[in-house]
Amino acid sequence: MSDTKHRRQGLGEPAERDLDQRKATILQAVVSRYIGTAQPVGSQQIAGAAGVSSATVRAEMAALEGDGYLTQPHTSAGRIPTDKGYRFFVDHLARPGVLGQAQRQQVSQFFDQVHGEMEEMLERASGLLADLTSYAAVVVGPGHESAEVRSVQLVGLEPRVALLVVVLADGAVEKRTVDLGEDTPDAVLDGAAAALQSQFCGHALSTLAPIAQTGDPSCDRVLARVEDVLARRGEDDQYDHVFVGGPSHLALAFDAVETVRGVLGILEQEMVVVNLLREVLGRGLSVAIGTEHGYEPLASCAVVVAPVSVEGYEGGAVGILGPTRMNYPEALAAATLVSDGISERLAGLPVVGGSASRSDLHRPRSGAGAKGTNAQATTSSRMRVKGGRGRARG
Repeated sequence: MSDTKHRRQGLGEPAERDLDQRKATILQAVVSRYIGTAQPVGSQQIAGAAGVSSATVRAEMAALEGDGYLTQPHTSAGRIPTDKGYRFFVDHLARPGVLGQAQRQQVSQFFDQVHGEMEEMLERASGLLADLTSYAAVVVGPGHESAEVRSVQLVGLEPRVALLVVVLADGAVEKRTVDLGEDTPDAVLDGAAAALQSQFCGHALSTLAPIAQTGDPSCDRVLARVEDVLARRGEDDQYDHVFVGGPSHLALAFDAVETVRGVLGILEQEMVVVNLLREVLGRGLSVAIGTEHGYEPLASCAVVVAPVSVEGYEGGAVGILGPTRMNYPEALAAATLVSDGISERLAGLPVVGGSASRSDLHRPRSGAGAKGTNAQATTSSRMRVKGGRGRARG
Protein backbone atom coordinates (compact mmCIF):
# COMPACT_ATOMS: atom_id res chain seq x y z
CA MET A 1 0.00 0.00 0.00
CA SER A 2 1.15 3.53 -0.67
CA ASP A 3 1.78 6.13 2.04
CA THR A 4 -1.35 7.92 0.85
CA LYS A 5 -3.42 4.87 1.57
CA HIS A 6 -1.77 4.48 4.98
CA ARG A 7 -2.74 8.02 5.90
CA ARG A 8 -6.25 7.48 4.58
CA GLN A 9 -6.78 4.32 6.61
CA GLY A 10 -4.53 4.84 9.60
CA LEU A 11 -3.90 7.34 12.33
CA GLY A 12 -2.29 10.14 10.35
CA GLU A 13 1.24 9.36 9.21
CA PRO A 14 1.98 5.67 8.55
CA ALA A 15 3.55 3.71 11.38
CA GLU A 16 6.99 2.28 10.86
CA ARG A 17 6.92 -1.25 9.52
CA ASP A 18 8.64 -2.78 12.54
CA LEU A 19 8.02 -6.44 11.70
CA ASP A 20 10.28 -8.59 9.58
CA GLN A 21 8.80 -10.49 6.67
CA ARG A 22 8.27 -13.75 8.56
CA LYS A 23 6.50 -12.14 11.49
CA ALA A 24 4.39 -10.11 9.09
CA THR A 25 3.42 -13.23 7.14
CA ILE A 26 2.45 -15.05 10.33
CA LEU A 27 0.46 -12.07 11.60
CA GLN A 28 -1.35 -11.81 8.29
CA ALA A 29 -2.23 -15.51 8.44
CA VAL A 30 -3.49 -15.24 12.03
CA VAL A 31 -5.64 -12.18 11.32
CA SER A 32 -7.09 -13.61 8.11
CA ARG A 33 -7.93 -16.94 9.72
CA TYR A 34 -9.42 -15.36 12.83
CA ILE A 35 -11.59 -13.03 10.75
CA GLY A 36 -12.96 -16.06 8.94
CA THR A 37 -13.46 -18.40 11.90
CA ALA A 38 -13.69 -16.25 15.05
CA GLN A 39 -11.64 -19.01 16.75
CA PRO A 40 -8.16 -18.64 18.30
CA VAL A 41 -5.46 -19.65 15.85
CA GLY A 42 -2.81 -22.24 16.70
CA SER A 43 0.66 -22.64 15.22
CA GLN A 44 -0.16 -25.84 13.36
CA GLN A 45 -3.04 -24.13 11.55
CA ILE A 46 -0.78 -21.65 9.81
CA ALA A 47 2.58 -23.42 9.63
CA GLY A 48 1.96 -24.43 6.04
CA ALA A 49 0.87 -20.97 4.98
CA ALA A 50 3.94 -19.43 6.62
CA GLY A 51 6.25 -21.99 5.03
CA VAL A 52 8.02 -22.81 8.30
CA SER A 53 7.72 -25.42 11.05
CA SER A 54 5.16 -25.30 13.82
CA ALA A 55 7.92 -24.75 16.37
CA THR A 56 9.14 -21.69 14.47
CA VAL A 57 5.59 -20.37 14.19
CA ARG A 58 5.07 -20.83 17.96
CA ALA A 59 8.22 -18.85 18.67
CA GLU A 60 7.25 -16.07 16.31
CA MET A 61 3.69 -15.96 17.66
CA ALA A 62 5.09 -15.63 21.18
CA ALA A 63 7.25 -12.73 19.97
CA LEU A 64 4.25 -11.10 18.31
CA GLU A 65 2.33 -11.48 21.57
CA GLY A 66 5.19 -9.87 23.46
CA ASP A 67 5.13 -6.94 21.05
CA GLY A 68 1.38 -6.48 21.49
CA TYR A 69 0.17 -7.72 18.10
CA LEU A 70 -1.41 -10.95 19.36
CA THR A 71 -2.94 -12.11 22.60
CA GLN A 72 -3.80 -15.52 24.06
CA PRO A 73 -7.30 -15.63 25.56
CA HIS A 74 -6.52 -18.89 27.41
CA THR A 75 -3.23 -20.58 28.18
CA SER A 76 -4.23 -23.68 26.22
CA ALA A 77 -5.74 -21.74 23.31
CA GLY A 78 -4.20 -20.27 20.21
CA ARG A 79 -3.75 -16.54 19.61
CA ILE A 80 -6.06 -13.82 18.42
CA PRO A 81 -5.17 -10.37 17.06
CA THR A 82 -5.14 -7.28 19.26
CA ASP A 83 -6.22 -3.85 18.05
CA LYS A 84 -2.55 -3.18 17.28
CA GLY A 85 -2.43 -6.36 15.22
CA TYR A 86 -5.51 -5.38 13.25
CA ARG A 87 -4.06 -1.91 12.68
CA PHE A 88 -0.82 -3.32 11.25
CA PHE A 89 -2.84 -5.69 9.10
CA VAL A 90 -4.99 -2.87 7.71
CA ASP A 91 -2.08 -0.48 7.14
CA HIS A 92 0.54 -2.87 5.79
CA LEU A 93 -0.77 -6.33 4.94
CA ALA A 94 -4.34 -6.29 3.67
CA ARG A 95 -4.80 -6.29 -0.08
CA PRO A 96 -7.37 -3.90 -1.57
CA GLY A 97 -10.78 -5.49 -1.34
CA VAL A 98 -12.92 -6.18 -4.39
CA LEU A 99 -16.58 -7.04 -4.18
CA GLY A 100 -17.86 -9.97 -6.16
CA GLN A 101 -19.56 -9.48 -9.49
CA ALA A 102 -22.99 -10.20 -8.01
CA GLN A 103 -22.44 -7.60 -5.28
CA ARG A 104 -21.24 -4.97 -7.75
CA GLN A 105 -24.25 -5.68 -9.92
CA GLN A 106 -26.50 -5.32 -6.88
CA VAL A 107 -25.07 -1.87 -6.16
CA SER A 108 -25.30 -0.81 -9.81
CA GLN A 109 -28.93 -1.88 -10.09
CA PHE A 110 -29.79 -0.18 -6.82
CA PHE A 111 -28.60 3.24 -7.96
CA ASP A 112 -30.09 2.78 -11.41
CA GLN A 113 -33.51 2.04 -9.99
CA VAL A 114 -33.76 4.05 -6.76
CA HIS A 115 -36.15 6.98 -7.01
CA GLY A 116 -37.83 9.43 -4.71
CA GLU A 117 -36.62 12.10 -2.33
CA MET A 118 -33.09 12.13 -1.02
CA GLU A 119 -34.10 10.81 2.40
CA GLU A 120 -35.72 7.73 0.87
CA MET A 121 -32.61 7.00 -1.19
CA LEU A 122 -30.30 7.38 1.83
CA GLU A 123 -32.48 5.16 3.98
CA ARG A 124 -32.52 2.40 1.39
CA ALA A 125 -28.76 2.79 0.83
CA SER A 126 -28.14 2.02 4.51
CA GLY A 127 -29.98 -1.27 4.04
CA LEU A 128 -28.00 -2.00 0.88
CA LEU A 129 -24.67 -1.48 2.65
CA ALA A 130 -25.75 -3.66 5.56
CA ASP A 131 -26.77 -6.44 3.17
CA LEU A 132 -23.43 -6.24 1.36
CA THR A 133 -21.35 -6.58 4.53
CA SER A 134 -23.61 -8.32 7.08
CA TYR A 135 -22.70 -5.59 9.56
CA ALA A 136 -24.66 -2.59 10.78
CA ALA A 137 -24.46 0.33 8.35
CA VAL A 138 -24.94 4.04 8.89
CA VAL A 139 -25.61 6.67 6.23
CA VAL A 140 -25.38 10.33 7.18
CA GLY A 141 -26.86 12.60 4.55
CA PRO A 142 -25.22 15.85 3.49
CA GLY A 143 -26.36 19.06 5.08
CA HIS A 144 -28.44 21.43 3.04
CA GLU A 145 -27.00 24.77 4.07
CA SER A 146 -25.13 25.24 0.79
CA ALA A 147 -28.00 24.03 -1.42
CA GLU A 148 -29.92 26.64 -3.39
CA VAL A 149 -33.66 27.06 -2.98
CA ARG A 150 -35.64 25.91 -6.02
CA SER A 151 -39.19 26.60 -4.85
CA VAL A 152 -41.17 27.75 -1.82
CA GLN A 153 -44.78 26.95 -1.01
CA LEU A 154 -47.18 27.67 1.83
CA VAL A 155 -49.98 25.15 2.15
CA GLY A 156 -52.90 25.60 4.51
CA LEU A 157 -53.35 22.67 6.88
CA GLU A 158 -55.92 24.25 9.18
CA PRO A 159 -57.37 27.76 9.47
CA ARG A 160 -54.47 28.84 11.68
CA VAL A 161 -51.76 26.40 10.64
CA ALA A 162 -49.78 26.28 7.39
CA LEU A 163 -47.04 24.05 6.05
CA LEU A 164 -43.92 25.74 4.67
CA VAL A 165 -42.34 23.60 1.93
CA VAL A 166 -38.87 24.52 0.66
CA VAL A 167 -37.51 22.44 -2.22
CA LEU A 168 -33.72 22.54 -2.59
CA ALA A 169 -31.45 22.00 -5.55
CA ASP A 170 -29.98 18.83 -4.02
CA GLY A 171 -33.41 17.17 -4.03
CA ALA A 172 -34.15 17.70 -0.35
CA VAL A 173 -37.55 18.97 0.76
CA GLU A 174 -37.54 20.99 3.98
CA LYS A 175 -40.91 21.18 5.73
CA ARG A 176 -41.96 23.31 8.70
CA THR A 177 -45.32 24.01 10.28
CA VAL A 178 -46.18 27.68 10.76
CA ASP A 179 -48.54 28.84 13.51
CA LEU A 180 -50.42 31.67 11.80
CA GLY A 181 -52.03 32.99 14.96
CA GLU A 182 -55.40 33.63 13.33
CA ASP A 183 -57.58 32.34 10.51
CA THR A 184 -55.80 32.98 7.22
CA PRO A 185 -57.35 32.59 3.76
CA ASP A 186 -55.55 30.63 1.04
CA ALA A 187 -55.24 33.81 -1.02
CA VAL A 188 -53.09 35.41 1.68
CA LEU A 189 -50.91 32.29 1.90
CA ASP A 190 -50.49 32.36 -1.87
CA GLY A 191 -49.36 35.99 -1.73
CA ALA A 192 -46.88 35.24 1.05
CA ALA A 193 -45.58 32.22 -0.84
CA ALA A 194 -45.05 34.35 -3.95
CA ALA A 195 -43.04 36.85 -1.91
CA LEU A 196 -40.92 34.08 -0.43
CA GLN A 197 -40.42 32.52 -3.85
CA SER A 198 -39.12 35.77 -5.35
CA GLN A 199 -36.80 36.45 -2.42
CA PHE A 200 -35.44 32.96 -1.72
CA CYS A 201 -35.10 31.19 -5.07
CA GLY A 202 -31.52 30.89 -6.26
CA HIS A 203 -30.09 31.58 -2.81
CA ALA A 204 -28.53 29.04 -0.44
CA LEU A 205 -30.22 28.37 2.88
CA SER A 206 -27.17 29.66 4.73
CA THR A 207 -27.32 33.04 2.92
CA LEU A 208 -31.02 33.85 3.14
CA ALA A 209 -31.56 37.53 3.89
CA PRO A 210 -34.28 38.84 6.24
CA ILE A 211 -37.69 38.66 4.60
CA ALA A 212 -38.71 41.97 3.07
CA GLN A 213 -42.22 43.26 3.72
CA THR A 214 -44.71 43.56 0.89
CA GLY A 215 -46.84 46.42 2.24
CA ASP A 216 -49.87 44.14 2.57
CA PRO A 217 -50.56 43.82 6.35
CA SER A 218 -52.12 40.35 6.12
CA CYS A 219 -49.32 39.03 3.93
CA ASP A 220 -46.60 40.63 6.05
CA ARG A 221 -48.10 39.10 9.19
CA VAL A 222 -47.70 35.65 7.61
CA LEU A 223 -44.16 36.45 6.48
CA ALA A 224 -43.24 37.48 10.03
CA ARG A 225 -44.50 34.11 11.30
CA VAL A 226 -42.47 32.32 8.62
CA GLU A 227 -39.37 34.31 9.58
CA ASP A 228 -39.79 33.22 13.21
CA VAL A 229 -39.93 29.59 12.09
CA LEU A 230 -36.83 29.96 9.91
CA ALA A 231 -34.98 31.69 12.76
CA ARG A 232 -35.50 28.57 14.87
CA ARG A 233 -34.40 26.29 12.08
CA GLY A 234 -30.83 26.05 13.38
CA GLU A 235 -32.10 25.01 16.80
CA ASP A 236 -34.37 22.33 15.36
CA ASP A 237 -31.80 21.03 12.88
CA GLN A 238 -28.99 20.06 15.20
CA TYR A 239 -28.92 16.62 13.61
CA ASP A 240 -28.10 15.45 10.11
CA HIS A 241 -30.20 12.90 8.25
CA VAL A 242 -29.06 9.62 9.82
CA PHE A 243 -30.18 6.19 8.69
CA VAL A 244 -29.16 2.89 10.25
CA GLY A 245 -29.35 -0.31 8.25
CA GLY A 246 -29.06 -3.89 9.44
CA PRO A 247 -28.98 -3.50 13.23
CA SER A 248 -30.18 -7.11 13.43
CA HIS A 249 -26.83 -8.21 11.96
CA LEU A 250 -25.15 -7.23 15.24
CA ALA A 251 -26.66 -10.24 17.02
CA LEU A 252 -24.62 -12.52 14.73
CA ALA A 253 -21.51 -10.33 14.71
CA PHE A 254 -20.98 -10.28 18.49
CA ASP A 255 -21.05 -13.16 20.93
CA ALA A 256 -21.90 -11.16 24.06
CA VAL A 257 -25.50 -10.00 24.42
CA GLU A 258 -24.42 -7.00 26.49
CA THR A 259 -22.11 -5.88 23.69
CA VAL A 260 -24.97 -6.03 21.21
CA ARG A 261 -27.18 -4.01 23.54
CA GLY A 262 -24.47 -1.42 24.04
CA VAL A 263 -23.86 -1.01 20.31
CA LEU A 264 -27.59 -0.77 19.58
CA GLY A 265 -27.86 1.87 22.29
CA ILE A 266 -25.17 3.93 20.60
CA LEU A 267 -26.84 3.60 17.20
CA GLU A 268 -30.06 5.02 18.67
CA GLN A 269 -28.23 8.22 19.65
CA GLU A 270 -28.19 10.14 16.41
CA MET A 271 -25.84 12.93 17.50
CA VAL A 272 -23.31 10.41 18.82
CA VAL A 273 -23.35 8.55 15.50
CA VAL A 274 -22.87 11.75 13.51
CA ASN A 275 -20.00 12.89 15.73
CA LEU A 276 -18.38 9.45 15.54
CA LEU A 277 -18.28 9.41 11.75
CA ARG A 278 -17.19 13.05 11.58
CA GLU A 279 -14.36 12.54 14.05
CA VAL A 280 -13.09 9.44 12.27
CA LEU A 281 -13.06 11.27 8.93
CA GLY A 282 -11.66 14.42 10.53
CA ARG A 283 -8.64 12.50 11.79
CA GLY A 284 -7.91 11.22 8.30
CA LEU A 285 -9.07 7.67 8.91
CA SER A 286 -11.03 5.23 6.83
CA VAL A 287 -10.79 2.59 9.56
CA ALA A 288 -10.96 3.13 13.32
CA ILE A 289 -10.28 0.03 15.41
CA GLY A 290 -11.23 -0.58 19.01
CA THR A 291 -10.46 2.41 21.21
CA GLU A 292 -9.04 4.44 18.30
CA HIS A 293 -12.40 6.09 17.69
CA GLY A 294 -12.56 7.29 21.30
CA TYR A 295 -15.98 5.87 22.20
CA GLU A 296 -15.56 3.50 25.13
CA PRO A 297 -18.90 1.68 24.62
CA LEU A 298 -17.63 0.72 21.14
CA ALA A 299 -14.21 -0.52 22.31
CA SER A 300 -14.92 -3.97 20.89
CA CYS A 301 -15.95 -2.54 17.53
CA ALA A 302 -14.34 -1.30 14.35
CA VAL A 303 -15.73 1.50 12.22
CA VAL A 304 -15.15 1.79 8.48
CA VAL A 305 -16.05 5.19 7.00
CA ALA A 306 -16.18 6.69 3.52
CA PRO A 307 -17.15 10.30 2.78
CA VAL A 308 -20.07 11.35 0.62
CA SER A 309 -19.19 14.27 -1.65
CA VAL A 310 -21.51 16.36 -3.78
CA GLU A 311 -19.72 18.50 -6.34
CA GLY A 312 -16.57 18.49 -4.24
CA TYR A 313 -18.33 19.30 -0.97
CA GLU A 314 -18.07 16.66 1.76
CA GLY A 315 -21.33 16.87 3.60
CA GLY A 316 -22.10 13.29 4.54
CA ALA A 317 -20.64 9.87 5.09
CA VAL A 318 -21.35 6.16 5.11
CA GLY A 319 -20.13 3.97 7.91
CA ILE A 320 -19.94 0.29 8.75
CA LEU A 321 -19.99 -0.82 12.37
CA GLY A 322 -18.95 -4.33 13.30
CA PRO A 323 -16.57 -6.37 15.46
CA THR A 324 -12.84 -5.71 15.27
CA ARG A 325 -12.50 -9.02 13.44
CA MET A 326 -14.49 -7.67 10.48
CA ASN A 327 -13.36 -8.29 6.93
CA TYR A 328 -11.66 -4.91 6.46
CA PRO A 329 -10.82 -5.12 2.74
CA GLU A 330 -14.38 -6.10 1.83
CA ALA A 331 -15.90 -3.52 4.17
CA LEU A 332 -13.71 -0.76 2.71
CA ALA A 333 -14.64 -1.79 -0.83
CA ALA A 334 -18.35 -1.84 -0.01
CA ALA A 335 -18.28 1.50 1.82
CA THR A 336 -16.39 3.16 -1.01
CA LEU A 337 -18.68 1.76 -3.71
CA VAL A 338 -21.86 2.82 -1.91
CA SER A 339 -20.51 6.27 -0.97
CA ASP A 340 -19.49 6.86 -4.59
CA GLY A 341 -22.95 5.79 -5.75
CA ILE A 342 -24.65 8.13 -3.28
CA SER A 343 -22.36 11.00 -4.32
CA GLU A 344 -23.15 10.49 -7.99
CA ARG A 345 -26.86 10.05 -7.32
CA LEU A 346 -27.03 13.25 -5.24
CA ALA A 347 -25.10 15.22 -7.85
CA GLY A 348 -27.73 14.34 -10.46
CA LEU A 349 -30.72 13.98 -8.18
CA PRO A 350 -33.87 15.42 -9.76
CA VAL A 351 -35.78 17.88 -7.65
CA VAL A 352 -38.65 15.93 -6.17
CA GLY A 353 -41.71 17.88 -5.11
CA GLY A 354 -40.69 21.02 -6.96
CA SER A 355 -43.98 21.02 -8.84
CA ALA A 356 -46.11 19.89 -5.92
CA SER A 357 -49.54 21.44 -6.03
CA ARG A 358 -51.82 22.49 -3.23
CA SER A 359 -53.93 19.40 -3.89
CA ASP A 360 -50.86 17.20 -3.35
CA LEU A 361 -50.10 18.63 0.08
CA HIS A 362 -53.35 20.12 1.32
CA ARG A 363 -55.02 18.61 4.33
CA PRO A 364 -58.63 19.48 5.15
CA ARG A 365 -58.90 22.38 7.54
CA SER A 366 -60.96 21.36 10.55
CA GLY A 367 -61.49 22.84 13.94
CA ALA A 368 -60.84 26.54 13.44
CA GLY A 369 -57.98 27.72 15.60
CA ALA A 370 -56.89 24.25 16.67
CA LYS A 371 -53.49 22.75 15.92
CA GLY A 372 -53.94 19.17 14.79
CA THR A 373 -51.51 16.40 15.55
CA ASN A 374 -51.04 15.78 11.84
CA ALA A 375 -49.69 19.28 11.40
CA GLN A 376 -47.27 18.73 14.25
CA ALA A 377 -46.05 15.55 12.64
CA THR A 378 -44.86 17.42 9.57
CA THR A 379 -42.52 19.74 11.47
CA SER A 380 -39.51 18.11 9.83
CA SER A 381 -38.85 15.88 6.86
CA ARG A 382 -36.11 14.05 8.74
CA MET A 383 -36.34 10.30 9.28
CA ARG A 384 -35.45 8.97 12.70
CA VAL A 385 -34.13 5.73 14.17
CA LYS A 386 -36.58 3.53 16.02
CA GLY A 387 -36.31 4.13 19.70
CA GLY A 388 -34.15 7.18 19.14
CA ARG A 389 -33.69 10.01 16.65
CA GLY A 390 -33.10 7.97 13.48
CA ARG A 391 -34.75 5.30 11.40
CA ALA A 392 -33.44 1.78 11.44
CA ARG A 393 -33.71 -0.82 8.75
CA GLY A 394 -33.49 -4.28 10.22
